[in-house]
Amino acid sequence: MQSGNPNENMNQSSIELLDLPDEILLMILRKLNNVHVLYTLLNINSRRLNILAQEKIFAQILDFVSIDNTTLMNQLQLNQICTNILPRISVNVTYFVVKSVFLERILMAADYPNLTKLKIFDFKKEMVSAHFSDSSPLRYIFQNQIRSLILVNNDNMRKTGSSKTYTKNIYEPILHFFKNLRQLSICKTSYLLYSVLSICSLPSTAFAAANLTYLCINVLNLDDCLYLLDGRLMQLEVLIVEIAAINDSSTIIHNTDDLPNLKCFSLQTFLPTCSYDDKILPLLRRMSLLEKLTLYLPLHRSTFIDGAHIQDEILANMPELQSFTFYIRTYNRTGNLAHISSEDIQRTFTDNGQQHVVSIVNKIGLTTTTCCIFTVPFLFDQLEDIGSIFPNIIFCNVEYLSVNDVIPLNHDFFVRVGRAFPLLKNFRFLNYTLQSLADLDMFSTGNNQLYEIAEYPRLQSLDLLCASGCYVEQFLNERKTYAPYLSKLTVVFNDLRNVTEDFMREDTRRNCINIERLIMFIPLVHSKGFYTYFPLLRI
Repeated sequence: MQSGNPNENMNQSSIELLDLPDEILLMILRKLNNVHVLYTLLNINSRRLNILAQEKIFAQILDFVSIDNTTLMNQLQLNQICTNILPRISVNVTYFVVKSVFLERILMAADYPNLTKLKIFDFKKEMVSAHFSDSSPLRYIFQNQIRSLILVNNDNMRKTGSSKTYTKNIYEPILHFFKNLRQLSICKTSYLLYSVLSICSLPSTAFAAANLTYLCINVLNLDDCLYLLDGRLMQLEVLIVEIAAINDSSTIIHNTDDLPNLKCFSLQTFLPTCSYDDKILPLLRRMSLLEKLTLYLPLHRSTFIDGAHIQDEILANMPELQSFTFYIRTYNRTGNLAHISSEDIQRTFTDNGQQHVVSIVNKIGLTTTTCCIFTVPFLFDQLEDIGSIFPNIIFCNVEYLSVNDVIPLNHDFFVRVGRAFPLLKNFRFLNYTLQSLADLDMFSTGNNQLYEIAEYPRLQSLDLLCASGCYVEQFLNERKTYAPYLSKLTVVFNDLRNVTEDFMREDTRRNCINIERLIMFIPLVHSKGFYTYFPLLRI
């Protein structure tokens, strides 16, 4: 019988743990969070476990964020960590991952002579005046020790003013304050819109740093990216940039010098641009010594990007390139490319010996045809405008997916999507074509138990505004789809009312029960026969 005494249980666990050899113990402990290991083992009255816990590997990287939702991080236990544990292992700490609210408490707990890297979650602009200033008690650590800084920005763009003002008051002072900074990353919290870097109208000395070699940041437009490469970051070797939108009408003249120091370049943008040939390609041609290239590009173009173009216009100009990861989606609205098939595009890669590329040609309107080409495995977290045909692979990183097609997509398709996108959180579906009668009847015959349910165990946001009502039925009927964590729904009001039978239908209750944001529209029919949607309700 197990004892009810927790101390006795701890002693029994300790004895069982101590029966294992050091090699096995270390293998187990390395799989756990280091803060958890230190807090647990340094509080056990065992000299052997104390010695193991103080191994350098458990003190170098301390991540307080991944355990923040556990009982370990109540105030009392945080005080114990700061008072009794951090001073004992402080000399070995090289990297802290912390929330901004705990930053000062943890950094003031001890001296950390080897601390060089810092990742701060929930960063807000108030931190600049509170911590990144000459009056800060942490000034020495920030200015003299930190070589790598990662900020997970939690400032909402709608509340922080213009990107230009935010750059002048927040981003630029940070870069100047951390005098020995070599690596800077500013990233977003999930899909929250935050103020991006904008230096277009600022002096050439703005956001300049002689020692920075690594920069990961979101910028307002392509001009901002080009300004970053005008010489103000002379030692830059790695640039990872996400562009909010590419200004196709910009007439700014930029530096066109080669970039011999740049070894790694990543460019992502999610709004289609017409500026590929006249702006993006000339930028890539300046990077003749590039070793790693990543591109995520939606384009408007008169011809599709294919294997021959990739070889002649990109690879041929980068003889040192070792890694090229891409997703390039071309939209053609003229209708003159509708005869080209996925096999035609795929053949251009096979002929060039590029085996790890997938091509998908899809029609998404009366005159619009898209061509997606991407490397596999697919490493991006977003995939847009695929249709009924997609490769039989697992998209392990995709959290946002949009499907756009003009043919009926039946139940089996949604089962396949659920399997292929196991981490899917945000789904936008566009299709006005009704499912087949056989598919609609399948679940009304009483034989639906013979069919597999489409499973979306992580789905949080679903946009069905531009979809036929039968697809609202497809997603909300629990006999067809399993979506237990759906919390945001965008939908046409009449479709929602019909499918839920005036919000009384039992079969739709489970998939709707956790919805916190409901955005409903009503369609307005214009005299020319097309629809627009009027927002009816946002909850």
